Amino acid sequence: MERISWDQYFMAQSHLLALRSTCARLMVGATVVRDKRIIAGGYNGSVSGSVHCIDDGCYVIDGHCVRTVHAEANALLQCAKFGVATDNADIYVTHFPCLQCTKQLIQSGIRTVYYAEDYHNHKYAIQLFKEAGVHTEKVELDYLAVDTNYQEKAKLMESVLQKLEAVDDEEAQILQEQVKKLF
Repeated sequence: MERISWDQYFMAQSHLLALRSTCARLMVGATVVRDKRIIAGGYNGSVSGSVHCIDDGCYVIDGHCVRTVHAEANALLQCAKFGVATDNADIYVTHFPCLQCTKQLIQSGIRTVYYAEDYHNHKYAIQLFKEAGVHTEKVELDYLAVDTNYQEKAKLMESVLQKLEAVDDEEAQILQEQVKKLF
């Protein structure tokens, strides 16, 4: 059996962290790594003790939800809170960082940003990364061990099951049983 690569391992960790997100618009996770060791993780969510988007809806100003602290910022703040240096560390993020997170990553000494998905890649953010000598690299998650679309798939399969129940056919019944075993 082939082992999962380091990039896939850390990106999977970021996708797992994203599942803790409390923003209904976009779930993002970030993992800070130094010398192949995870030193912090974060996801986008509301300020501690405050209302969450999933409970009260997103608070959108100029097209952006301002209720949440971004995943990258939460990971960096976790390092600051516990006195863990981020200089020369790398970060794995599920989505390309926004402009504000880009500036925070540069200021914190992050040397490489690995991201799984493009997301409004701001031209100035790309320029700032280049000027600062921060390498950016797209690393899509190849392994499906972390399914970030599980809830949507489960809802779809539930509607398929309901339609199959209305069909009086042996093949439909076999498909129904297979779906029930998977979910």
